[in-house]
Amino acid sequence: MLEQAKLGIEGTSYREDVKRRAIQHVTRWLTEPGFAAYHLQIGSMVTRGRWDLLVDSFYQVLPFGTGGRRGPVGVGPNRFNPWTLGASVQGHVAWLRTKYGANANLHVVIAYDVRRYLDAGGMYDGALPNPSFGLSSRDFAEFATGVYVANGVRVTLLPPGSTTYVSTPELSFAIRKLGASGGLNVSASHNPPDDNGGKFYNALGGQEVPPDDETMATLVDRVEHIATLTYANARATGRISDYAPEVHQAYLRANLDTLATKRRSARVVFTGLHGTGDTTVGEVLAAAGFPLLIEPTQAPHDGRFTEVPFRTPNPEVRQSMARAVALAEAEGYDLVMACDPDADRIGLCARESVGGPFRFFTGNELGALVAEFRLRHTRSRRPIVMKTEVTSELFSRIGRHHGAQVVDHLMVGFKYIGDALRELEATGRFGTIEGGIDDFVVGIEESHGVLVTPAIRDKDAAGAALALAEYASELAESGQTLTDALRSLWIREGYVHNELVSTVMRGATGRARIEAIQASIRAEAPAEIGGHAVTSVEDRLDPAGPLGPIRSGTDAASRDVIVIRLGPNRRIILRPSGTEPKNKIYVECVGTPGADLVTEVPRVAAEARSLALAFAQLSLGRVGLTLPLWALQVSDLVAVEQKQHFAEVLIPGVQSRLAARKPVSEWIDAELRAYGKDPRGLIADAVRAWAEVEGPGAAPVVAALLGA
Repeated sequence: MLEQAKLGIEGTSYREDVKRRAIQHVTRWLTEPGFAAYHLQIGSMVTRGRWDLLVDSFYQVLPFGTGGRRGPVGVGPNRFNPWTLGASVQGHVAWLRTKYGANANLHVVIAYDVRRYLDAGGMYDGALPNPSFGLSSRDFAEFATGVYVANGVRVTLLPPGSTTYVSTPELSFAIRKLGASGGLNVSASHNPPDDNGGKFYNALGGQEVPPDDETMATLVDRVEHIATLTYANARATGRISDYAPEVHQAYLRANLDTLATKRRSARVVFTGLHGTGDTTVGEVLAAAGFPLLIEPTQAPHDGRFTEVPFRTPNPEVRQSMARAVALAEAEGYDLVMACDPDADRIGLCARESVGGPFRFFTGNELGALVAEFRLRHTRSRRPIVMKTEVTSELFSRIGRHHGAQVVDHLMVGFKYIGDALRELEATGRFGTIEGGIDDFVVGIEESHGVLVTPAIRDKDAAGAALALAEYASELAESGQTLTDALRSLWIREGYVHNELVSTVMRGATGRARIEAIQASIRAEAPAEIGGHAVTSVEDRLDPAGPLGPIRSGTDAASRDVIVIRLGPNRRIILRPSGTEPKNKIYVECVGTPGADLVTEVPRVAAEARSLALAFAQLSLGRVGLTLPLWALQVSDLVAVEQKQHFAEVLIPGVQSRLAARKPVSEWIDAELRAYGKDPRGLIADAVRAWAEVEGPGAAPVVAALLGA
């Protein structure tokens, strides 16, 4: 089997270093006894000639990224499985021993989400045993517990058979509340159902930042032996404590303490998208006294995310909230809120006007509303607000309008907001900002992350939900909605439109393309984009820039950011995602304060969208991928290969079949199968964009693809 695997890998077109590493790892997994349970599935990949899957599974060890490992569950070192999690935990123990001493009395809190791996993507041979199949986040948490306890670390975990969960923000709070040395959350947040991960926290309830995160990652990479106990034997040591309900109640109180008014009239429909949000957003809204209705079909804890469109439980995706919006319309409710499975991101829909239709809010927009409300009601004489660099400038303008001190240059990742709070708490300053921890008002990142209390050091949907519901209640007294409030901000500060385009590129080839795009733009920036001249290019890796010298490899990774400015009111930021296989393109265009929104909003929005697509097309072209602009409007939930397929196979294929009067419906279904769940919804925008270019003759193709 090993010789066949070597021959198969050698015969692929991957780079020689990729093939060499894949062979090294396959050799280890086929010769060391500890991996024997995986041999049948590896053998199946070999006999079926699944070389792409084999190379991608073995060419690297799943990277220990922005505080942990996250990725597809499965076979091999580049998959999330007990071995990759166990090595992470063993390395975390080594880090804690380095930090606190070899004989320190260490204690960690472990949380987990609703996931259970059922190979929804059909990657493996279902007729053969698969050690990863059926593993839940609880199973992984128990395995991690065995590693911690075997290394002499005390663990706090929900008791066996528990039907509740501890969310990401509650874990952050609990670590601080219990005085623990750190924590672990087994979760893949909003990723697809086949993914899982392990995210590590420090004693302050945040994640390590450079250079400490690299020291921990290095210790993880050096792990050769994983000490472990079965969960039953670990419990028998007496080193496991059950997570107490009192901690959960204290977490709820920490959020309820942020309430600024006594207004509770806003009626809210909430969906947790099958995740843990019922224990956070749901409970705090109810405890605060807001009329609350839970969307029933997405309420069950279900790691398959069965009733979520595209099986993407992400409040950044407006379709995920469609059922809750329909319920709110039917019942006459005012707001719709959602959060992802680990309950750290908040989603919002609110009515355009009292009794009017619902509008979806981006993370930048709802963050701006939270900032406006919180700053109006702050008691601090020197309020402090924080955001990541890619987050909307509207947030900064709101802060300055209210006389707040604004931190707006942080790298992507809420851990940088948490670390800024750590420094503020310890020294009374952060950079040029001065104040105490109680002066902190709000921190946001554009990906629907909000924090309103320093009692927690990660983003928390619950605190944001309370602020938004309070603000809506306050506005209702004057016959206004949150949409009205947002429009008022645009008039006062200028309309700011933020557009995000992601290019998903999976596997070893995708990773190489992502790196090549960054290198190409860095080496030779474009002179113009979408008809606008480039006026400056800022490389956050530049040691002479505002972030100073590179502190570590992880610092370099987080600073792999290129900022392109096209005059004073247009900005493009390019960066690779730290948790998913994609490049992310952030475009911001700023309008004029006081302008007529009827014309200003569509003008600025169209300009931002045009720039985003033009830059996506340009960047893909740097690695030889040529796509028409309309094909780029296939949903960013699918990979660039599907966008190529849409342009080069699907559209021409439907045209030719219709012209030849051949059956087309079943052929379309077969071609779309690789796109994922609800594929026609994923291609709808691109079909319409193609039809606009094609003209009147496009109608039969549109009807065949979309049924209209």
